[in-house]
Amino acid sequence: MTGLVGAVVEAWDEVRIHKMRVLLALIGVASAVAAITGVTAAVQMLAQAYQEQAERDMGRSVTLNIQAWSSTADATDADRIDAQYTLALERYGIEYASRTLYTQLPVRLPDGTRSVDMQAVDPDLGVIRRIVPDQGRWFTDADTESFAPVLVVNEAMLAAIGETDLSTRPTALLGGDASVRATIIGVMADRWPGEMASGYLLYDHLERWELNPDQAAMGGQLVPTLVAWVPPDQAEALGDLITSDVQAAAPGWMVDVYDNREGGSAGLDGAARWIAIGVGGFALLLGGLGLVNISLVTVRYRIREIGIRRSFGATSGRVFFGVLMESVVATVVAGLVGVVLAVAAIKAIPVERLFGAGLQDTPPFPVSAALVGMAAAGAVGALAGIIPATVAVRVRVIDAIRY
Repeated sequence: MTGLVGAVVEAWDEVRIHKMRVLLALIGVASAVAAITGVTAAVQMLAQAYQEQAERDMGRSVTLNIQAWSSTADATDADRIDAQYTLALERYGIEYASRTLYTQLPVRLPDGTRSVDMQAVDPDLGVIRRIVPDQGRWFTDADTESFAPVLVVNEAMLAAIGETDLSTRPTALLGGDASVRATIIGVMADRWPGEMASGYLLYDHLERWELNPDQAAMGGQLVPTLVAWVPPDQAEALGDLITSDVQAAAPGWMVDVYDNREGGSAGLDGAARWIAIGVGGFALLLGGLGLVNISLVTVRYRIREIGIRRSFGATSGRVFFGVLMESVVATVVAGLVGVVLAVAAIKAIPVERLFGAGLQDTPPFPVSAALVGMAAAGAVGALAGIIPATVAVRVRVIDAIRY
């Protein structure tokens, strides 16, 4: 152990003495390591942004969507299915789930009453689909017991009401003749230019104030779809169990179950990672070749020093290891500099501008990428040092002293 430490210290001293000779080669090595670690971290952030966007559309992995339908539907069956959803969630210990029902509600606006697309949901949908309003907040469990309905609307709906923000605590009148005033607690950004007015309200409020029109007469959805976030390894089994329970509660009804397991960013992550490693590896190779040339020149200038050391008893192995460690120590230091540069660059990335939206779960800097970069730098240093070390060992003592 003492010999190893001594060799490393000696190698570091030689690197310091010949720092100008190896500086250019080490710049290439540091740049390559920074590229490997930085691009790998950026790929992970890109994959996270892609995954979060997919989860906003389809739910987290794995999200089950259970939909029941029948050509002879009636309200009694709808109530039984809704009750069966609640029993299934308790029976199978599903923590996050939401009923979703798409409908149209009449809303009194300054320019007259208009039918507005509404989605009746439960508060858990905000967790399942990562819903974060641009203004205000999403629903909470406490909102279900409020004395008046609450809404989360898009910017088009807020503009139709004649408001620009929530500072005035805007409200909207829902329903026809027996209307009820709802408070707007959150505003979502429009998903595309010219989007029509739309909003969310709680499913419990839809039923409590009997806001829902005759969906069957309109040819619309009669019972809500159950959206449930379940463990990936239990998704198929839970889907089958809930299907059986609903069909038993409402004979004659058809139940469809689908999930979002086909989505993901594994292919993107893997391909980009290999591209980054390939480009960085090529840059490391070029830096290593430059280091080989500089090391050979350095060894030639040190032939007399090597001969004197051999005459005082230094073994061939000690000389070989000492010259080899000079390259390894140099590239490891360069690799460390590259990792620091990569961390600084990743921390300075404007996530909102680069990915279009902020990340809710920003991935930490990948330690594995830094370790791979350091290992690659050390390996390149070892390969670059083998040839100069071999040349140093083959020097004859008497010729070296005469040199």
